[in-house]
Amino acid sequence: MIDQTLQRVFGYDDFRLGQRPVIEAITAGRSAAAIFPTGSGKSLCYQLPALHLPHLTLVISPLLALMQDQLAFLSRHGIAAASIDSSQSREEAAAVMEGVKRGEIRILMISVERLKNERFRAFIRRVPISLLVVDEAHCISEWGHNFRPDYLKLPQYRREFGIPQVLLLTATATPRVIADMRERFDIAEGDVTATGFYRPNLNLEVAPVPAEMRPRRLVDWLRPKLGAQPPEPTIVYVTLQQTAERLPAYLSKAGMSAIAYHAGLDGEIRERIQRDFMVGHTPCIVATIAFGMGIDKADIRNVVHFDLPKSVENYSQEIGRAGRDGNPSACLMLAGRDHVNVLENFVYGDTPEPDGIRRVIDELTRANQGGAARQWELVLNSLSQQSNIRPLPLKTLLVQLELRGIIAPRYSYFAEYRFRLHDEPEALVARFEGERGAFVQAILDASQRARTWFNLDFEALQRLGGERGLNVERARVITALDYFVAQGWMVLESKQMTEVYDVLRDDLDPAALTEELHAYFRDKEHAEVERLHAMLALFESEACLSRRLAEWFGDQRAPEQCGHCSACRGQVARLPDPAPLEPLTADTIERLAGELVQQLTNSDDAHPVTPDLLARFLCGLSGPLLTRLKARRLNGFGALEAYRYAEVRNLAEPGLKQQGSAQPALSLQGNHQ
Repeated sequence: MIDQTLQRVFGYDDFRLGQRPVIEAITAGRSAAAIFPTGSGKSLCYQLPALHLPHLTLVISPLLALMQDQLAFLSRHGIAAASIDSSQSREEAAAVMEGVKRGEIRILMISVERLKNERFRAFIRRVPISLLVVDEAHCISEWGHNFRPDYLKLPQYRREFGIPQVLLLTATATPRVIADMRERFDIAEGDVTATGFYRPNLNLEVAPVPAEMRPRRLVDWLRPKLGAQPPEPTIVYVTLQQTAERLPAYLSKAGMSAIAYHAGLDGEIRERIQRDFMVGHTPCIVATIAFGMGIDKADIRNVVHFDLPKSVENYSQEIGRAGRDGNPSACLMLAGRDHVNVLENFVYGDTPEPDGIRRVIDELTRANQGGAARQWELVLNSLSQQSNIRPLPLKTLLVQLELRGIIAPRYSYFAEYRFRLHDEPEALVARFEGERGAFVQAILDASQRARTWFNLDFEALQRLGGERGLNVERARVITALDYFVAQGWMVLESKQMTEVYDVLRDDLDPAALTEELHAYFRDKEHAEVERLHAMLALFESEACLSRRLAEWFGDQRAPEQCGHCSACRGQVARLPDPAPLEPLTADTIERLAGELVQQLTNSDDAHPVTPDLLARFLCGLSGPLLTRLKARRLNGFGALEAYRYAEVRNLAEPGLKQQGSAQPALSLQGNHQ
C-alpha cells in the first residue's frame, strides 16, 4: 500500500534509507522518531502516512521558510496542505481554518508559538487529529543545541488535543537528546530510526588561517568554483551581520558575484535573495545562520565557514546542506580562534542575573497572596522588561518553575479583543433567535464602542451573563467571535497575550530559590561554553573528521578513515590564536562604562549596577534594560566585544563590591590586573 502511494503520488521507485521503517510504524498506529542527516528525506516520513491516516496531520515547524518550502513540494504533488503563520492576513488564516474544519486540508503546518494562541487552541480542539509531527525535535531537549522552551509544552498539548500518535524528526540529536525525546513522547526504542551521519560525498577540510589572511584565502579557494560554467552554488557562513555585508563587497572587487543575507534585511528582500539562489540566478550567498533552514536545494556544491560555527551540531547541520544530490561537494572551515570570544559572549548574554530572577519570583509570590484563586497572570514582554531577562531565557525560567512543581500552566488568553461590524449591531443580533440572540446581545452590551470599533470587556460580560442567566464561558465567546469573522460579519483583532499559571506552592524561600535557579543557568552557560570548546577539539583532531563527527551523534558506522577529509590527508589543523589584545585595566572599564552608569543614575529604573550589566554593555550584548536606556548610542557599548566576557566581568566586580552593588556608582581605582 505505501509502495503504491510512493510511486503514484511522489513518483519514487523506492524508499531512501530509513524511510520505510518509520512510515510502517506510523501507518501501523505507533509513534516514531526519525534521526536522519540533513537532506535525507525526513519530510516524506509524515507526508506519505498523512494520505493514509483518517484525520489531520498537524506539523510543528520552527521556521516560516521551512513551511513554505515543504508546502510548495506538497502542492506540486497534489497534496492538500496549508500553514497558518504570521505572514497571512486574518482572512487567509480563516480560509485555511475553514478548509481544515471541512476535512479538505490533510496537513496543517504551524509554529509552536501558534499553540499559545487562545483562538487557535479553541479551534483545533474541535478538529480530529491523527498525527502530531515535531520537526527539529531536538529543540525539546535542554541538552540539545537549540533548546526552545515552548517545545517542552508539546507533550501537554498532545494530551490536551487527544492526539494518538507522534512523529519526531531531527538531523542533529546526540544519544542523550534522543533518550530525552523518546521519554517525553513515550516512543519505543525499536521505533527510533537513525540512519547515520556519515556522508561519503562530502569533502571536509579544516584550514587554519589567521583572521587577516582569511578573505584572501577565501577568494583563492572560491575563484575556480565560482568561475566555472555554470558557477557552483555556494554558501559562505559568517557570525556577524557586518561581516555578511562586507564580505560580498570584497568578493565583488575580486570579480566574483555574491549577495549578503542576514536577519537585519527586510523580509521581502530575504525572500527574493533566497528565490534567486534557489533558481541559480545568484551563485553565492554570504549569510549568517538566518539562512539555510528549509533550503531544499540539491546541488549546493560548496559550504564555507568563514567564522567558527556555534557548535558541532550547527556545523553538522550547515555542511549537511551541501551535496544532497549525492555528488561530491566541498566543506571548508577557515578556522581560527579569533571568534571564540564572540561566540562565548553570546552564551553569557542569555544568563539571567540574580536580581532579575528574584524580581520574577517576587511577582509570583505577590500573585499568590490575598486570594483563593492562587493564579499568576503575566505578559511575557512586560515581565521581560521588568526583570531585564531576555524573552527566551525568561521562558526557560518559567519552564524551570514548572519542572520544580511551583507553577503549572493553565491557559493563555488575549487580554484585549476588539471588533468592527460590517452592519449595524441590531443586524447581527437579528441573525439569531432565543438564547443565542440573547447571548449575542450580551456580547455587544459588554463592549464599549469607540466610533467603528468595539472593545469587549470580559468582566462586564461575566456580570451580564450572571444577571441574564446566560452561558458566557470564555471558550464559547471566542468560538462565536471566530464564527462571526468566518461568516464575514465582523473584523476581529486581539492583542496582549496573557499567560495564566496555577501557583502550586506557597512555602517558597525566595532567596534560596533565586540562588538555585541562578546556579541552573550558570551550569547551562558552562555547558554551552564547553560545547563550543568541544567543537574546537573536533577541528583540531588528528583522527578522521568524518568519523569524529559521526561519533559525536552516537554513530559508530562511519569508516575509521574516510579518505576525503583534511585529517585523513595528513593536514592536522592547529587553529591560530587571535592577535593579542591590549591588556584590560580597571581604569579602562571605568572610563568606558561611566556614561552608562550616569544614564542609569538619571533614570527611574531601580536595577543595580552589577558586573554582569557592565560586562554586557561593554561586550555589546543588549537586553531589555540596555535597550530601554538606548545604550547602543553610548560610546562604550560594544567597545570590548573582542574580549572575553568573563574577563570583563571579573575586572568590574571588585570596584562594585567597594561601592555596594545596589548603588549606581562605579569606582575601580586600585584594582588593576
